[in-house]
Amino acid sequence: MKVIILNRFFAPDQSATSRMAASLAFGLAAEGFEVEAIASDAWHDDATRRLPPTETIEGVRVFRVGGARFGRATLVGRALDYASFHIAAAARLAARARRGDVCVVCTDPPLMSVSAWPTIAAKRAVLVNWSNDLFPEAAFDAGVLTPTGLAGRLALALRNLTVRRARVTVAPIERMAARLRAQGGGGARVAVVPHWSDGQAITPLPREASRLREEWGLSGKFVVGYSGNLGRAHDFTTVLDAASRLRHREDVAFLFVGGGHQRAWVEEEARRRDLGAVMFRPLQPLDRLSESLAAADAHLVTLLPEFELSVVPSKFYGIAAAGRPTLFVGDVDGEVAGLLRRHRCGVSVPVGASEALAAHIERLADNPRLAARLGVAARRMFDERFSRRRGLAAWRTVIESCAVRPASGAPSVFGVDPAGAAR
Repeated sequence: MKVIILNRFFAPDQSATSRMAASLAFGLAAEGFEVEAIASDAWHDDATRRLPPTETIEGVRVFRVGGARFGRATLVGRALDYASFHIAAAARLAARARRGDVCVVCTDPPLMSVSAWPTIAAKRAVLVNWSNDLFPEAAFDAGVLTPTGLAGRLALALRNLTVRRARVTVAPIERMAARLRAQGGGGARVAVVPHWSDGQAITPLPREASRLREEWGLSGKFVVGYSGNLGRAHDFTTVLDAASRLRHREDVAFLFVGGGHQRAWVEEEARRRDLGAVMFRPLQPLDRLSESLAAADAHLVTLLPEFELSVVPSKFYGIAAAGRPTLFVGDVDGEVAGLLRRHRCGVSVPVGASEALAAHIERLADNPRLAARLGVAARRMFDERFSRRRGLAAWRTVIESCAVRPASGAPSVFGVDPAGAAR
């Protein structure tokens, strides 16, 4: 039995979906599974770079395909990029899949399982959906598609069909899993495997250990960080308003590390407001990720409430691994906010509550012991619930279960224990 992981990006690319797909692939390969990956030859944030068509990384044979390179600036260009990858990746899957292979198909790009399913069925392989987010729900929430329109209804019907046809669909949180079970109907088998981060690659470091703080001129500052994608699902107005309220605090700086759809707007808005304490840096390579996360004293996570069901901010798990408190802007009754309350490792404010966010930042800046205590609690939560070891163990159960045909109509093959691990 071979495991084939299909995701638009793969290592050494450092996008969020690439990191998760690569972490799973490398972990399974290290445990003796035969693992292949099918991905694009592109980098998510640099259209000029190309990766080799084939190579072996940490025991994983990687096959990369070409495609359109319009980028993420427009929806039409992004759709064309998606479509070209669907076609090329499905063709490569047809060449690689064999009977009994387990094909883990991710949701980057959206509806990839729809394109992959005919090949998987013809080859008598096994489909495992890895729903890192929900599409088309995320497109509905963003206003890109309408639930009542033809395209929206067709996308939802096709997604639900693959949920029913999959041996199992894996979701990162129970609320997302419940939605998939309901939409997929009685034949849907859904597992919950929380996202994770690599607690060995990302470790809690004192801020002085981050050379990036000095390189970026942040020595002596209380740094509020944002690391990762600045996408459509995230709110930055509240953050910029809080930065405006903290102009008088010369010891407080805001650091954005990463790119995405809203990066240009956030930069321009920071310039327009003359927010000199707000700086921007590119996403850092994996070997500097721990150092990059340690450059901040506290990290921001933002998620517009309408995306609470369809998008999981994976950056949260790296922040916890780094032993830093989280400042969450979004639904105060949502997934991240609930974890912060239960584990006492951060604070949450609603979208628009810039005064409250600024007050929390000042409180942490003025009380280093409090910030350190929240950071210790964050790492404790990570070790208990979101370590790579736990994630890989849950996925191993998923993969091994695919060697045995489940009973017809079984509603689910996994549950979730109180600690959040699949069983």
